[in-house]
Amino acid sequence: MPARKIANIIQGRPLVSAEKNMTVRAACQLMTGKNIGALLVQEAGKIIGIFTERDVLNKIISASLSPDETTLEKVMAHNPQSIRADKPLAYALYMMAEGGFRHVPVVDADGVPVGMVSARDALGQDMLELERELNHQRELESSIGY
Repeated sequence: MPARKIANIIQGRPLVSAEKNMTVRAACQLMTGKNIGALLVQEAGKIIGIFTERDVLNKIISASLSPDETTLEKVMAHNPQSIRADKPLAYALYMMAEGGFRHVPVVDADGVPVGMVSARDALGQDMLELERELNHQRELESSIGY
């Protein structure tokens, strides 16, 4: 896992983003429709914020704000840290652990947003490796008559 490059992980994934004046409800509907947990908020091609499912819970529901009247600009995390696509996933995971967040915007060498990585990306690979190990164990057990 540590050697996996972010560029390989996000390859083929469309960048899903929003504008700062989008309502929270519209953002939630977009995230639900795309099956994602965070939106990159952009302005003039630059990252200005990130809005996550945790923001819905902590900043909207808990604060009794209206998702139909509240815009992303009011509740997004402004100026989030980002990581370059040529870095290993381990770097992004370290950033997440240190910063207490689960999503990191990915940028190219010029700082242009190209995607998003999440803690789930690491878990997904671990789950695949676990599944391979379990299948291998089953094959071994069946070959010796368990």
